[in-house]
Amino acid sequence: MVVNSAGYRAEKPWLEHYDQEVPQAPTYPELSLDDLVEQIVRQDSQRIALIFMGKRLSYAELWGYVEKLSAALHEEGVAEGERVALLLPNCPQFVMSYYALLRLGATVVPINPLSTETELLHIMRDGQVKAAIALDLLIERLENVRKVCQEAGEGWLKNIYYTSLREFLPFPLNMLYPLRQKMSREGKKRLSEAGKFSELLDKKARLGPVPQMDVHKDVAVLIYTGGTTGKPKGVMLSHYALVANAMQCSVWGSMTREDSILTVLPIFHGFGMSVCMNASLLSGASAVLIPRFSVEDILKAVDRFQPTLFAGVPTMYIGLINHPRLVRYALTSLRGCFVGAAPLAPEVKRRFEELTGSRLMEGYGLTEAVTALCANPYRGVNKTGSIGLPFPDVIIQIRDVETGQRELAPGETGELVIQAPELMLGYHQRPQETAGALRDGWLFTGDLGYRDEEGYFFIVDRKKDMIITGGFNVYPREVEDVLYDHPAVREVSVLGVSDDYKGERVKAFVVLREGAQASQTELISFCRQHLLPYKVPVEIEFRQELPKTAIGKVLKRALREERKD
Repeated sequence: MVVNSAGYRAEKPWLEHYDQEVPQAPTYPELSLDDLVEQIVRQDSQRIALIFMGKRLSYAELWGYVEKLSAALHEEGVAEGERVALLLPNCPQFVMSYYALLRLGATVVPINPLSTETELLHIMRDGQVKAAIALDLLIERLENVRKVCQEAGEGWLKNIYYTSLREFLPFPLNMLYPLRQKMSREGKKRLSEAGKFSELLDKKARLGPVPQMDVHKDVAVLIYTGGTTGKPKGVMLSHYALVANAMQCSVWGSMTREDSILTVLPIFHGFGMSVCMNASLLSGASAVLIPRFSVEDILKAVDRFQPTLFAGVPTMYIGLINHPRLVRYALTSLRGCFVGAAPLAPEVKRRFEELTGSRLMEGYGLTEAVTALCANPYRGVNKTGSIGLPFPDVIIQIRDVETGQRELAPGETGELVIQAPELMLGYHQRPQETAGALRDGWLFTGDLGYRDEEGYFFIVDRKKDMIITGGFNVYPREVEDVLYDHPAVREVSVLGVSDDYKGERVKAFVVLREGAQASQTELISFCRQHLLPYKVPVEIEFRQELPKTAIGKVLKRALREERKD
């Protein structure tokens, strides 16, 4: 039983601050995600669903490919409940494969195409993956993993189908693409003997009746955590969770059929998958697919395709506001921009909004709940430094760290504990870790924060990232925000390193802006002007770049592991 501190009564003050068009208690259809997108196809089949490097696919064309692919995969032996990996960047083939597998009742396992053989082997074994659809450039790495599985008699990765980005590029890019393609002679030989995605689309197969799924219990997506705090875990997401989160993201951003969202966030990650792909298609909007993040490519894409929405992580916004030719591009089409996955420095938010005129909505989410769970409102009060208000049907409480049973009053710092329709079913084959994260219907996030009287939430840091120096608690984000205010600092990550006397000492890893100069002494002196003495870094290490996850989240774990070597 949860009790409140100081007689505090649980409530939802955030509802009073919702934008007028956001429902306080939405209803979610008892349908799978693919069923709902198919309804959009019937309503407006000629509207553009995807734009890829200039090539446009209507909803009718996209769904035609989905139907062909689902029938072909069924004929190839992919059955209901089986797991199929997708190792693709943002491209039409990913979207087609994702929805085709959902239509079959299979489970999608989205994987970062840049994963190492060791990482791939872990996911294939842990997830018991039967087949994969992958980018052709990955053939040597993936075939090596398949060989290990076969030699061990494990039966995973029986079939792999390869595709090239050129298959859905417009002319003349589809003719020029092979000139930039890099593959060894052995890779080309293997590819000539491998299964082809294009051959699946050419099959004259028929699917027959679509399986009836339990949208609450059947696993639609098995997505692996980024491994920021350890070995990646498989998060089991139901069809209902995907639908609920996509609908919440859509209404929060006032997404309509007239919108288009620039999709550079990887759609193999929960943030890009739900906000950019699923929410977009459920809204009848368009997704402009960008295979990889490049500041120049993003600016050109906004200038050319005039998207109305954008979603990114702080490192992307940092790159954009620091681009020397930013003023050459027309960015006025953007009306709203989502930002999440990591803390956003107030100075970055201020500069981006000044430069673009758009509304930047900082939010918060985690893979265990698909992705975004709260954000600053699009039209209402946007509080800098806050992760905003909980989405409809999302309840967030701040509980005491020691027991997790006592709800804290506004202003008190504790652990964020969440109840929502999009919570995971659990971690795949990890009952103990599932029991630790999901307790009595609540997700214990491991993130520390507080809320104010109006229901806006603020993240302080992760429990595991908190630094204890000389008995005092230091939250890395507070130190990072101060360093971001220094004009020479481009990126920063703060963590605690071992100290024989104080237990831990505060250390900052800093990337300077291009052409800027700053010394360790200067930055430490700057911090002393804004922080209590025990919070000031005692060491600054300058880097050319910081290690990051696939979506640009700084990997503090990697920095810690470097210190152990």
